[in-house]
Amino acid sequence: MSSSPPVFSSSGDAMPLALATRKEITALRDRYPHPRSAILPCLWAVQHELGFLSVEGMAEVAEVLRLAPSEVQAVSTFYSMYFQKPAGDHHVVVCVNVSCALRGADEIVGHVERRLGVPSGGTTADGKFTWESTVECLGACGGAPAMQVDHHSHENLTPERVDGIIERLRSRSSGRAGTGAAAGAQPSGPHPPTAETPPEATAEGPPSDDRLGAGEEPGGEPPSVEHTEMPGSRTQPSANPRGSRSRPRKRPRLDAGDL
Repeated sequence: MSSSPPVFSSSGDAMPLALATRKEITALRDRYPHPRSAILPCLWAVQHELGFLSVEGMAEVAEVLRLAPSEVQAVSTFYSMYFQKPAGDHHVVVCVNVSCALRGADEIVGHVERRLGVPSGGTTADGKFTWESTVECLGACGGAPAMQVDHHSHENLTPERVDGIIERLRSRSSGRAGTGAAAGAQPSGPHPPTAETPPEATAEGPPSDDRLGAGEEPGGEPPSVEHTEMPGSRTQPSANPRGSRSRPRKRPRLDAGDL
């Protein structure tokens, strides 16, 4: 199988990244007024190709951006979404912050650990999954408990729903970059954020706005009506509901002798 010829630096050392990735990094550098602003997307480009951030890959990013290697490495170790060693094909992150914790995040974390057979921060033996539960918030408090898989959010989790997500991902084939994978195959490792939207039939989370606008709630039940009851009798409605403007009371007029 033919492969792209290696790219060499000005010093004659072989470079670890593909030519297309190097061109992408160069384009990202030219997009920003200061090269340092391009570090994050450049690291995504490296991780998308290799599956993790190698020392050689980060050194090449620093060279293209004309920065010190320590600047690039400092950014890579600050964010948890970057990997310093090879990771699984899919990255699973379970939220354990307060909203999710109150809605059963601990049960979900325990179920994921038992199902994948590795503790948080580990990678499965088949190289399919790397998962962690150290993230503090995914911004999905309204659908707690929640997790992200390859940057796609899954909300209102149950053990059964988690099983379904894992089985769908296991059934997908994934080629590993740099090991003779077919052309066009998705590289190994967590993938950078995309604008892809899951199909409606498999999308997780609350129903879409058009369904709610049509008066439909999850499960086909009619929308519930919220009633506000006033203190006092439940049978006799108040003649002056809270919030309505009432007629002001007349105050007695004071005579000069009362002062």
